[in-house]
Amino acid sequence: MSKTFISIFFLLFSIISFSCRSDESVPAKPVQLVIQSYENNNNLYIAISYENAPEWHTYWKNPGDAGLAIKNQFVINKKEIKLLEEEWPAPRRFIENGTQWAFGYLGSYTLFYKLDKNLLNKVAGKTIQLDSTWLVCKHICVPGRKQLSFKLANKKVTNHENDLLNPISEIELTSRFMNLPQQSIIPEYLEFKLTKSQKDKSLVLTYEVKKTTDVGFLKNANLIYSYPSAPFDFGHENLIIKETSLGGIVEINWDGEYSTPPEALPADGIFKKPHVIKFLFNDPIQRKMLVIEKKFLGFDSNTLTKVPSLAPTNPSTFQTSDKENQQSVKLGSVLFYYLILAFLGGVILNIMPCVLPIISLKLFGLIKYQTESRAKIIRHNLFYTLGILSTFLVLALIIVLLKSFGTQVGWGFQLQSPNFVALMIIVLFIFSLNLFGLFEFSTPGGRSLGNVKLSQGFAGDYFSGVLATILSTPCSAPFLGTALTFAFSSSGIFIILIFLSIGLGLASPFIVTAFIPSLISFLPKPGNWMNMVKKILGLTLILTLLWLFDVYIALVDGSAHFIKLSTTLVFIFAGFGVLKKEKWIGFTSLLIALLFFINLSSTTIIAGKDEQSALIRDKRASGLNWEPWSVQAMQELKENRQIAFIDFTAKWCFTCKVNERLVLDTAEFKKFVSENNLKLLIGDWTKRDEVIASFLRDNGLVGVPAYFIQKKDGSLINLGETISIGKIKKNL
Repeated sequence: MSKTFISIFFLLFSIISFSCRSDESVPAKPVQLVIQSYENNNNLYIAISYENAPEWHTYWKNPGDAGLAIKNQFVINKKEIKLLEEEWPAPRRFIENGTQWAFGYLGSYTLFYKLDKNLLNKVAGKTIQLDSTWLVCKHICVPGRKQLSFKLANKKVTNHENDLLNPISEIELTSRFMNLPQQSIIPEYLEFKLTKSQKDKSLVLTYEVKKTTDVGFLKNANLIYSYPSAPFDFGHENLIIKETSLGGIVEINWDGEYSTPPEALPADGIFKKPHVIKFLFNDPIQRKMLVIEKKFLGFDSNTLTKVPSLAPTNPSTFQTSDKENQQSVKLGSVLFYYLILAFLGGVILNIMPCVLPIISLKLFGLIKYQTESRAKIIRHNLFYTLGILSTFLVLALIIVLLKSFGTQVGWGFQLQSPNFVALMIIVLFIFSLNLFGLFEFSTPGGRSLGNVKLSQGFAGDYFSGVLATILSTPCSAPFLGTALTFAFSSSGIFIILIFLSIGLGLASPFIVTAFIPSLISFLPKPGNWMNMVKKILGLTLILTLLWLFDVYIALVDGSAHFIKLSTTLVFIFAGFGVLKKEKWIGFTSLLIALLFFINLSSTTIIAGKDEQSALIRDKRASGLNWEPWSVQAMQELKENRQIAFIDFTAKWCFTCKVNERLVLDTAEFKKFVSENNLKLLIGDWTKRDEVIASFLRDNGLVGVPAYFIQKKDGSLINLGETISIGKIKKNL
């Protein structure tokens, strides 16, 4: 009741302020909307999509300290009809006037209303009036309203309004529908406790999530939001970080005296009737929004002796507690934690198969430089490090730029580009020809070690660092996924810092050996044996090239591009092969190769009509019935109460291949699938797919591999990036 008074006062004050202020502009249309029909799994929905002007926000069902929630009313022949309202999108938190907390929406979002078959028959062809009202705020608050008429015929909405938003695409509506909070039972790792406060007519709700202390995903968001729940008037959430768990504490004002009939706060802690409170749980384990309900028969009447200050919390500061003591943990501490994870992930990338060929080449370089002065060794390794860091910086800046345009990308995004993969194939092919001795790069300072002619130069070190970075992105390593998830969901500066930290980790062995050369004293001395090693390293690059060819074929869906790329490589081979003896023939051949590549890059790629990708065909060939992943497929399995194992993978993902060889392609896994009647879904992210990207992002992931179990009730368990039969059994 007290919140109602505050909201009314807040609204009146805002309207008065609006009439008095002229120093800040108000958009002609702070909020626009469009109404559409949307079909999912044979169910029909009315979808009302809103778009707020930049920096203006509307309000969720629980608006917070003040504000008014969006309200939609449907009327036929002056009689209101009730549609089944789906859960609203998860809100974000705003801090208004320094102390007021609000929960609501920025930008574009959609509310869905379900039409069952009986209601659909009643409304089909009839004129339906929608009356939508809202309060939109920035420096002031402006009440808004839109009334429009529409008809529903052949499951399509038709209306004749001219000032509506452009319709939202089917893919985007599917993504928004899929990301709505899901009904769930209270997870076993979440515990609630309701206690009497020291204040009169006041309670304290505490909750704890075990098994995690991660707060990086809670930027501008609560761990738990309460739905409007009279007579409970919820205050601000104070986040609590313990040694092995994450939780929160909220003070609750008791408004029972305003109920009908009035209800006093019971002295013995037992309610006259149980109170069921509905919460929106921002689950840090599953990284998804869950709608849960908790029944409270009463509360602990022993007064909580120490209640933390419940003043509004700065969004970049978290309140922490070690048992009874609290301390402030700044976002900088959280960032430092993720920088360490990123660095460790970069270190581990050195032994991942995707980057191993280039690392081997660099080790080969260390052997060559053993006779050099310490100063030159340092410069060689620092140029290699510079190649790594500058390439990671470029990748980070590209990601920041794409995000500024609203494009979402993930780890390894460049390998979803056919032209980039083709360029990498050509570069590695030229590099391998050099290692096989077909030609030598002319660089300053060349000399012989033993009988092996070497091409030396800092440009080669820098280029090796560039290649090491590019080839590392198909791999995911321990610690790396967590750090990347934090980076991709954060601001531009955090993305840059995380990427540079990964680069430092990748370069760290060579930074250390640059300043302490004795660490590589175990390596053999330069000699004729290096000629054979060069050819072995060239062979590793050829194998890497074949892998990239497989990726390229999957991306282009046709033989024309494959033939053009192969022809380009033939002319490159011929050009370098005759360059020493017949320069004009060699240069002509290389020019033809360049023209073929230009034509290849500018040719439009037409997607194949076969819905079953090459990756899925390969997976089925292993003897298991993998089905393509989709939101609809997950929903059907949920309705049929079937358990599913979901694999998000890509042709270019090396870590995925390792997991397949060690787990998914084994006889033990096949037996496990058969015994447990597991349904198998595979999401192929070889090519760009916004629906898959959105699903991964909303589950706290930015790349593949990613593995999930969907239980009979539709709840998801995120298995992470590495799996084992034991891990799957444990979570099943």
